[in-house]
Amino acid sequence: MAFSLSKLSSSVTRGYGYDTFPSPSSSSFKPRPSSSTVFSSNLMYQGISVTRNSLPKVSAVTEDNSLRSTIVELEEEQDQTSDTITTEDQEKQLRDRWEEIHGQDDWAGLLDPMDPILRSELIRYGEMAQTCYDAFDYDPYSKYCGSCRYIRRKFFESLGLADRGYDVTRYLYATTNINLPNFFKKSRWSKIWSRNANWMGYVAVSNDETSKRLGRRDITIAWRGTVTRLEWIADLMDFLRSVKSDKIPCPDPMVKVESGFLDVYTDKEENCRFCKYSAREQILTEIRRLIKMYPGEELSISITGHSLGAALAVLSAYDIAETGVNVTNAGKAVPVSVFSFSGPRVGNKRFKQRLEGLGVKVLRVVNIHDAVPKVPGIFFNEGVPPFVQKLVEGFPWNYSHVGVELVLDHKNSPFLEDTSDPSCFHNLEAHLHLLDGYHGKGKRFVLAGGRDPALVNKASDFLKDHYLVPPHWRQDENKGMVRSHDGRWVQQDRPKHEDHPPETPQHLKELGLAPPSRDQ
Repeated sequence: MAFSLSKLSSSVTRGYGYDTFPSPSSSSFKPRPSSSTVFSSNLMYQGISVTRNSLPKVSAVTEDNSLRSTIVELEEEQDQTSDTITTEDQEKQLRDRWEEIHGQDDWAGLLDPMDPILRSELIRYGEMAQTCYDAFDYDPYSKYCGSCRYIRRKFFESLGLADRGYDVTRYLYATTNINLPNFFKKSRWSKIWSRNANWMGYVAVSNDETSKRLGRRDITIAWRGTVTRLEWIADLMDFLRSVKSDKIPCPDPMVKVESGFLDVYTDKEENCRFCKYSAREQILTEIRRLIKMYPGEELSISITGHSLGAALAVLSAYDIAETGVNVTNAGKAVPVSVFSFSGPRVGNKRFKQRLEGLGVKVLRVVNIHDAVPKVPGIFFNEGVPPFVQKLVEGFPWNYSHVGVELVLDHKNSPFLEDTSDPSCFHNLEAHLHLLDGYHGKGKRFVLAGGRDPALVNKASDFLKDHYLVPPHWRQDENKGMVRSHDGRWVQQDRPKHEDHPPETPQHLKELGLAPPSRDQ
């Protein structure tokens, strides 16, 4: 029997929740299944049907010491968790408390000890950011490098997440003609999907069933960041620029943001069908369209991202509130919240004050050993004494974090290796693993939702070796090569992606933003 690492990895991962996010309809909202139930049910992942009997018979040692021992450890630790509540109670609490969970009171009293509903929601939004990585084509030998692997209407279904409960309404793109060579990905081939664009994430809205469980209609923006490579940090100009210079209608010219982040968010290439509108224009027009689509409903805007995606999440949240596109026709402001992971500083102190004054709520999840949240502004930041902040207030490299910070420590997890690799400290799956085991400062690390630790090694080498989970295990079968009808191996063609809704120019005019000079 041929052994497929991708099938084995998918089987293990499927067992503890990669295709059942902790939304109200699944994962932490369901009673934890036994190990036999997990592996006896049929599961689907990228078209592969997996059962316990279909798992490769690698060896008795592999199965006993890897899969079973991991499951036993999970179950033993979960049995000791004190904050387990029933599915019905959890759903009701989320409906009744969604504004509190969304940051209405700046998460006061919810982080220490860790509120179980907030933990589930943080993981849920973090996993939505993770889908941006799982769907992105990084392969420079693919003619689709830099694009999303899946069409919009089948996004979650293609990832094995058909029960996500959200519908993707728009893909987001940015021009690559920006000096961030270690962030944007380009194909080496001459025949490619686009020479000027990279896929950056998506906008999604909860369906009717999920909206009932959440207590409101949730509009989510998920931004793509960087999985492991940290070289993009060196590409940053570390220079603050006024947001007014990019036509963001801020009354204070001293509100400034890191120049590179502004470029990614506001630049466009008018001769490119995907980035003829800037990421900013794409976001604002889509949020306006969706808010108009659901008049009279309770709404929320939730923005998530990891790494550079976390910076874009903060910047776009500020822009939505500053521009006022979150205000309904009835004059009610839809609450805007950011759930960011391992994000850098975005702007100066005036930016922080303006963002928080507009009512935008930001909860930043960080690993204390990760370097990215410490930049830019290594020397002058929110941590220096107030008199120093006053002295350097006008400096172009004086930064300040925004919102509320939740600090995690990977050294508290018994599953993770003691490593010096900074990319492991930065890894999003590792952050979600740490969230699942976090109960408060000084409290024992206990996995609350049974999230599979094997996910940590999806794009890293962070798990201890005795779990027998190979590093960087998520790979494409045959690097996307398929056998054609004449027996030759070729790169499979993908359906063409949509670019932008035809009503985008009209929405831009309504917002007072000039449409591009040519409609390519």
